[in-house]
Amino acid sequence: MMDHKRADSKGTSLYGEFLFTSNRKGRCAVTLTEKDLVVQRLTSAPVGRNKVVLSLKECVGCRAYRGNDSVDPAAYLVAYFYPLKRRWMSSRVSRQRVEQCFRLAALQDPRANLEEAEKWARAVRERSARQQFPRNGVLMSQRSRPCRMMLLVNPQSGKGQALTLYNNHVQRMLNEAGIVHTLVITEWQNHAREMVREADLSQWDALVIMSGDGLLYEVINGLLERSDWEEAIRIPLGILPGGSGNALAASIHHYSGASPVSSEELLVSCGFLLCKGLVSHMDLVSIHLSSSPRLFSFLSLAWGFVADVDIESEKYRHFGAVRFTIGTLVRLASLRVYKGRLAYLPATKDHNNEEDMRSNTTIPCKNLRSALTPPSVPCLLSRDSSCDNTRHNSCHSNNSLKVRRIESTPSRSATKALPGPTDSLLPPLDQPPPSDWVVVQEEDFVLVLAMYQSHLAEDLLAAPEATLDDGVIHLFYVRAGISPTALLRLFLAMERGAHLTTNCQHLVYTKVRALRLEPYSSKGIITVDGEVVEYGPVQAEVHRGLSRLITG
Repeated sequence: MMDHKRADSKGTSLYGEFLFTSNRKGRCAVTLTEKDLVVQRLTSAPVGRNKVVLSLKECVGCRAYRGNDSVDPAAYLVAYFYPLKRRWMSSRVSRQRVEQCFRLAALQDPRANLEEAEKWARAVRERSARQQFPRNGVLMSQRSRPCRMMLLVNPQSGKGQALTLYNNHVQRMLNEAGIVHTLVITEWQNHAREMVREADLSQWDALVIMSGDGLLYEVINGLLERSDWEEAIRIPLGILPGGSGNALAASIHHYSGASPVSSEELLVSCGFLLCKGLVSHMDLVSIHLSSSPRLFSFLSLAWGFVADVDIESEKYRHFGAVRFTIGTLVRLASLRVYKGRLAYLPATKDHNNEEDMRSNTTIPCKNLRSALTPPSVPCLLSRDSSCDNTRHNSCHSNNSLKVRRIESTPSRSATKALPGPTDSLLPPLDQPPPSDWVVVQEEDFVLVLAMYQSHLAEDLLAAPEATLDDGVIHLFYVRAGISPTALLRLFLAMERGAHLTTNCQHLVYTKVRALRLEPYSSKGIITVDGEVVEYGPVQAEVHRGLSRLITG
């Protein structure tokens, strides 16, 4: 008979002696503290060799159950952990699954054994949840029912392996965490956008996308096209990497402080963070085009080299993330230059201090609905846009950099024709920028890139200073005159976020609150979150903390 008891009357720890399920003769002592699950094999060997300490911060779930043998009175306790471990024969550290399963057979009454196992399971889950503190130090109350997620998978994204990855990793992790989820497979472009726009969102606690970044782009825009957009956009969104770029997934992993990983290791990391279920605010950026409806972006706005590589590399999609490397080399061999004008409203320290009043509150997923007060969400769309790429005209001139301030009466609000927040910083596109904007006049550009997350792809740390809700757009542009070799060096340095320390005279970086880009070259590609948009004048404004993202 195994002994199960509390170590003290205060309930600060639990102690029990169980059997290993893998070896019914192997006995162990298990201690549950406020922070760890300690498993000590009861043998005559030295203590250190038989002791395992598992941090509850790395626990995603714990459950109790009866076995299939109706005669056997035993109950079982299983806990699931994803600790950071160094791979064998490798310097890389990544999350690896650890399952601890114990057999409880102290009593002849099966119900009593199961009750004991359930008491342990509850204690493990509760103490694991207490390890996840919001940044403002407030621990929200527990939800009254399991978290319900809609999981949208685009089976065509990346190498077309998203469903396989779901079956091999994601389904198991969500089940281990006790998360009830409904799988939706997107079937056509804008499938999810249409669904989100019309769906009853009250039945879901979160919407999770497993695809590339384009699927989330369509979901966010679908939510902001609703008449109840103010509530809809507060629904927690989750991202699991299943595409080629996976920039937001890489950003979330980066924000967690973990070492860089890629491919399936990135998926496991993001799955772990999803299961831990803390929700943070995320900036969105409104995008105005000449004749198209306003769009909303969570990742990037690109013109020139970056946009060219992104879209022109679609033909190499079957190679996965390597497509961007191939596309980069192809485009470097024939570097294009674009003429245009760029204007922006610089971000000031005073602005950042004011925006800090809207702190990046983090809320446990255990309590998504009550903490965020929105009705919950499901649904999203598929991403695998293909596009007829038109070759661009190049303008080759060596104009010196001309920066000036335009003196004009500021127009503090743009026309608001659709649902969504008001753009208070943007004048109409046919009016000049306000007087407090900086204008880069008639410059020749190799690229213009506006980022609001840290990563441009799994292996490109484009904006190392970015955070989810810093309330700024990280604006980069590269002026003409840079050689293909120097540009390649810049992107190689970007892999580790070191491009800003290369002292490249052609690279300019600044933080802004709003911007306007006016291409003068007759042909080109502009992308928003990797999706092609109307080519022509475009302007953007950041809306701090407008959406919610599950970050762990």
